[in-house]
Amino acid sequence: VPEALQAAYDQFDEKLFVNVRGAFGGRLVQANTGAAPIAREILEFFWACGVPVMEGYGMTETATVATSQTVAQHRFGTVGRALPGVEIRIADDGEVLLKGANIFQGYYKNADASFGAIEDGWLHTGDLGSVDEDGFLSITGRKKDIIITAGGKNLTPANLENDLKQTRWISQAVMHGDRRPYPVMLMTLDEEEIVPWAQAQGIEDASIAALSRHPQVLELIQGEVDRANAKYAQVEQIKRFFILDHDLSQETGELTPTLKVKRNVVNEKYADAFSALYG
Repeated sequence: VPEALQAAYDQFDEKLFVNVRGAFGGRLVQANTGAAPIAREILEFFWACGVPVMEGYGMTETATVATSQTVAQHRFGTVGRALPGVEIRIADDGEVLLKGANIFQGYYKNADASFGAIEDGWLHTGDLGSVDEDGFLSITGRKKDIIITAGGKNLTPANLENDLKQTRWISQAVMHGDRRPYPVMLMTLDEEEIVPWAQAQGIEDASIAALSRHPQVLELIQGEVDRANAKYAQVEQIKRFFILDHDLSQETGELTPTLKVKRNVVNEKYADAFSALYG
């Protein structure tokens, strides 16, 4: 901690950080996380609390893990370096390829050359990413999710979607725009957050269906969209959006068992609503 900030840090540590450490038992040295990205700000907060949370990367096909990082060697915003014996290569189209003794030999009777394919010992992960000069891997999106606009611009929807899902009010965000002039977004409201907010604003009907159309809610969400858009180039920014009157779910076939969005299902199911945004 810089000397100029030590007094302020000690104050926060006494009032807040010590409680966070206590919630984890008080003796936690390092926590590892994967499966979904965590905002850099959250990782930095836990670091300040003395609860280091390190992101790693892997999948069932890599015997669960391929990259990791430690307190001594880490870089927030990345998923770490390759484990000993694992090699990383970035294909010409940006796909992350992995090679090593931990890589499976392929799916039984399935030689599909897309996700999960093994070619010359390299696993095609289906993820897009980059490796910096120090060997730290960053995951930027899914290859199959790439959106190509009518103008030929390749967009990675996960980036802006994740930024919006980090806000208090939004539970799901799905970008749409393949072969369209610009990207738009479907969003759902986080009921646990938006309902108390609406009640505090004096909104009588605080049901999700009603809030999805309420002018104050639309203004609130527009503000979040504007803040997220500011980080991206003009062509990547969300131009219009609509809020669904219910959340996405497994029961309605919109989410997988691991709660990942079935993008094709959402695009087909809400095709009319998406099209209306281009009217």
